[in-house]
Amino acid sequence: MNRHSWKKRLQILILMLLSLNLSLLGLTSLAAADGEATEESTIAAQNSSSDTNGHQSGQNVGTSQDVDAKAAIVMDVKTGQVLYQKNAQKLYPVASTIKILTLAVIEKDIQAHKLSWDQKVTISHPVAVMANDWRFSNVPLNEGEGYTIKSLVDSMMLVSADGSAEALALADAGSVAKFNAKMKQVAKEAGVTDAKIYNMIGLENGDLGTLRLKNVSKHAENQISAVDLAKIASWLLNHYPNVVNITKTAQEDFPVSASQTYHMQNINLMIKGAALDRADGEIDGLKTGTTDSAGNCFVSTGTFNNRRLVTVVLNVPGDFNNQFQQTNNLYNRVLGRFTPQTIKKGQTIKAGNKTVKAAKQITLWLPKDTKKVKKTIKISGTLKSNTLTPNDMPKVSLKLK
Repeated sequence: MNRHSWKKRLQILILMLLSLNLSLLGLTSLAAADGEATEESTIAAQNSSSDTNGHQSGQNVGTSQDVDAKAAIVMDVKTGQVLYQKNAQKLYPVASTIKILTLAVIEKDIQAHKLSWDQKVTISHPVAVMANDWRFSNVPLNEGEGYTIKSLVDSMMLVSADGSAEALALADAGSVAKFNAKMKQVAKEAGVTDAKIYNMIGLENGDLGTLRLKNVSKHAENQISAVDLAKIASWLLNHYPNVVNITKTAQEDFPVSASQTYHMQNINLMIKGAALDRADGEIDGLKTGTTDSAGNCFVSTGTFNNRRLVTVVLNVPGDFNNQFQQTNNLYNRVLGRFTPQTIKKGQTIKAGNKTVKAAKQITLWLPKDTKKVKKTIKISGTLKSNTLTPNDMPKVSLKLK
């Protein structure tokens, strides 16, 4: 099964007991998600060196730190310019980060008036079974109870509720297979062609019980490359920028029933005010994901130097906290080496013996030692593309020696 081992579960339970004293930090009641030990991550944050604002020491220093992940990428959301990549083209399991694509489908259908935020979804028996299974990431959902699309989306994105993701998919398309078709269509619109998509949650096919895909292996699992996950995240952010109003929410109460609420605390420890936020910009999304096969995965987005970036790290080793540290390493590498510069229409970039003229105004991340001579921007290195066309992801990219 695509879940944490019993040994890992035992460690999480022990850490939950140890976390009783975390109220001193104001970080209590972190909800477990993706099988993630959020209490464990809070303890790690408590023990790290930090200043009075909770910023981990050194995390904003622009150094050439290595990124300990099987795959990683940094992309400018508007232009698709790739600023860093590591094994970014290879397919890997992505766990609950697939819920970014699930949200993209829901947002698209809300805009098309096929769904509405205040529409209530009645929970079926299979969804209730998933939502109340302690082995998975969940907010409890009662069979026969109605929950709004908005509350289900919030729980899916803040604490990675698997039952909520199922409820949304079935309300939208009627079956897992039909919702998968919608996911593949949105992925195609984002420029993704070779992703393996089996469900809206990020679990193995067999974990969906009676809702699993027939004639598909029970071990089948979503697999997407880091660059394609960045494209999907960028597509979502470009088309529906208000999603960050959900993903940056620190905490919220979920109405399980008329007499019960479930307190949700965002498991993204890099949002503003969280234990591992940054002082040099604001991270306001997007999604974590963890399974045994995928390891720790994290897609972040934030605004730095008035530009929105998206980062992806896949299969980060170690504890839950490490995916955020490796994401910090990505930001440190990029922000330490590059700065955005606006190139006006007709202006040229010269790299070695190659010159490219901007067909329209564009902002690119260029090395900090870039020289500007009259209407020419001169950089050391080589240009990978022959044109400067923003929004044609990922044609705008620099390959620096």
